[in-house]
Amino acid sequence: MKSNLSGTGAGVCGHITRRTVLGGALAAAVTTTRRVVLAQQLQKHLPPGVTPKPKGSIVFLDYDQEELDAAYDQPAWARNQGELSKRNAQKSAAAIARLGPPRRLAYGPTDIEKLELYSTKKPNAPINIYVHGGAWRFGNAADAAYQSEMFVDAGAHFVAVDFTSVIDAKGNLMTMAQQVRRAVAWVYQNAASWGGDRNRLYISGHSSGGHLAAVVLTTDWQKDFALPRDVLKGGLCASGLYDLYPVSLSARSSYVTFTAEVLETLSPQRHIDRLIAPVIIAHGTLETPEFQRQNREFAAAVKAAGKPIELVVLEGYNHFEVAESLGNPYGLLGRAVLQQMELA
Repeated sequence: MKSNLSGTGAGVCGHITRRTVLGGALAAAVTTTRRVVLAQQLQKHLPPGVTPKPKGSIVFLDYDQEELDAAYDQPAWARNQGELSKRNAQKSAAAIARLGPPRRLAYGPTDIEKLELYSTKKPNAPINIYVHGGAWRFGNAADAAYQSEMFVDAGAHFVAVDFTSVIDAKGNLMTMAQQVRRAVAWVYQNAASWGGDRNRLYISGHSSGGHLAAVVLTTDWQKDFALPRDVLKGGLCASGLYDLYPVSLSARSSYVTFTAEVLETLSPQRHIDRLIAPVIIAHGTLETPEFQRQNREFAAAVKAAGKPIELVVLEGYNHFEVAESLGNPYGLLGRAVLQQMELA
């Protein structure tokens, strides 16, 4: 009896041991699989409709390279860009038909250094200078014609600036920034000749133009141009870039030369101490996550510095719809700028 009981007990113990081992191995395999899945987190900063892949090496914040490149490429996030361009071109043609073609005036020696002036009939009127966007590569003053009528009808001159592209500048953003600064200085010095009030000079810009507008707003006008520190009385920076370091890590570095000097000199967020004029900062909620972050953080930094700031968040607007809002007196940006200029 002892022998039989002993044998039976040994068999049961052996059976349980094998089951335990197999169960433990299975549990270990499941745990390992879960760990691999967790380690290979999926991308989350991609344009709508793009299938995420396992996240690669982190480049900036929690972006991998593909995500960061996408975060500085607006068209992928705004599929209606083509339609917007067509309707804005139609509005530009209608505005010119009503106002007449703009005067094209030279502010510098090269052929591209010209601006387009849409004049109001009101004497000694304020001036808004517009800096177009286009990823520093595209765009021109003529594209902004549809925005002119709002300012002219409200009693302000509208000036759209042409400047070289970063491609023609061989990757040098300093060339572009200096041209836009000289255009502003020229307008200030010559405004009286065409009925403008240089003491009511404002600037606005969108996208890469928003970046350049911010560069202008943080310029040391006394030191660099021997002009009053408060040349500008206000500005709008819509969907702009204010810290070039993360941009330098993106695909834009393939056509922009991001030297240490460029990163330091042309990152407005590093020169908020020079900001004197009240500024409106704006972005849409359908823009890329990086453009939204850049504008939020610049606005927060300006506010923390005790400077006058208004942050406008356009709900349901993509990057290009934000710019369109500026050409409408009832649009969020049109209304904000007219209020800033104290115009009805």
